[in-house]
Amino acid sequence: MTANLTASKLCIIVVLLATQLATADEPTRVYHNRLDLLKDATPLLNDYPEFVQPIEEVRRYEAPILVNDDGADLSVRAWRFSYNARGIIEMPNRLRADKTAVIMVHPWGIDDGQGWKTPEPAGACDFCTPTKNHLAAEHTRKVIDPFLQKMRGNVSLIMYSLIAPPDPIRKKMYRTFDYTPTDKERAEAKKLLTAKLQSLPYKGEPLVKELTLSKERPVIDYFRQFPGLSARDRYNGKGFWNVPVPVTADVTVHPNDVLIFDQEGYEPLKKFLNKHGVRHVLLTGYATDMCFCRTTAGYENLSKDFNVFLVGDATLATFPANNTPKYATNAHISFASIDQLITQVSWVKQIDD
Repeated sequence: MTANLTASKLCIIVVLLATQLATADEPTRVYHNRLDLLKDATPLLNDYPEFVQPIEEVRRYEAPILVNDDGADLSVRAWRFSYNARGIIEMPNRLRADKTAVIMVHPWGIDDGQGWKTPEPAGACDFCTPTKNHLAAEHTRKVIDPFLQKMRGNVSLIMYSLIAPPDPIRKKMYRTFDYTPTDKERAEAKKLLTAKLQSLPYKGEPLVKELTLSKERPVIDYFRQFPGLSARDRYNGKGFWNVPVPVTADVTVHPNDVLIFDQEGYEPLKKFLNKHGVRHVLLTGYATDMCFCRTTAGYENLSKDFNVFLVGDATLATFPANNTPKYATNAHISFASIDQLITQVSWVKQIDD
């Protein structure tokens, strides 16, 4: 018994020493969490008020530089909110662009002329109505695509995440983790994609006309039979979701940009980013309240392994019961800022020195 206990203790000691040695190999520094009060600071996320309501707080602080890479060539100012500090904390960051990836979450090619479109008369997809999808497309063209074009050629990777498992069409249309198609393959895949998307009728049933309500619980019965969002076969038609969803035509896709298949899961994405030496991620895309946080390339996954910066004006939240996403986006970015760093397009700059 004594021998077994001694052996167990030795094993524990060896494991602890190995852990300490591994940690010792990683460079560390002492971060002085000094907070200097900012005066007369302009609102945050104020460059595109038609898409995102600017953020204003009573108290804002300036903190020391957080990320400070040797050989940095990319400046990314960022902020977060702290209830304990009673305000917003801003800090500069200096990144190496070749250690940085820009990821766009769910740029669905819906209602963009490629063929996949919201079914009539009551179907729902992406931002759930054609009008809302067109507004999001305007945001993509005005904010995200120019940002991607500015970053392309400087950062290590430009990437897009999309729904559905890997399929032969998109594998030959976009660069993926394990394959880069030729120009000929891309052209052939584009034709196949067009044919596939145009093969659907994009017709579903009209809204339900009669509901059966109980006397005691009519509200429960009402919403059970007539929910606020149903995107299944009844309203979208059979086969609507069984297509190779393309990257929206509102994005300028380059041959070296990389497609992420959601259904492959987070681990292949993590492995691919590590393979390319990526430590930092600038996250853009849709929808702030859902896919942007919780899908494969969402910040809940990425922030476990990488330095993530949410580009707060390069995302939109879904906006039910409103004609603008500005307030919903403000609310969800503000909530994310409790545990995430937020930047904005104009704060991501090349370092000239």
